[in-house]
Amino acid sequence: MSRQELPVLADPSACCAPMVTEALTEDAAAALARGFKALGDPVRLRLLSLIAARAGGEVCVCELTDAFTLTGPTISHHLKVLREAGLIDCQRRGTWVYYWIVPARLAALSQLLDVSAAAASTGSTR
Repeated sequence: MSRQELPVLADPSACCAPMVTEALTEDAAAALARGFKALGDPVRLRLLSLIAARAGGEVCVCELTDAFTLTGPTISHHLKVLREAGLIDCQRRGTWVYYWIVPARLAALSQLLDVSAAAASTGSTR
């Protein structure tokens, strides 16, 4: 599926209830854990932020490697982990690879961390 075929939701909360209203299933927890595990490394977190900073645009791998003092193969490994977790996707064009964020996957992770709906329903402000 190409990036142009992905649906874009103006309001991600319109499609799904916050996950904090019910417990996760075992499969859902495992899927989300893969994403959080991928983000548990500072290099991968920074890579994701560099790609996300393009606000829906693409970033060439050449720009990403220039932002680090790490070797190209190390950056490639971290990008592979992010891809396998479904947080980013890519396309090769000639000798370069271009990366972009997968908004739906990030929305699922952020939805789990959004406790504002639970706090509003209980009246808690902790």
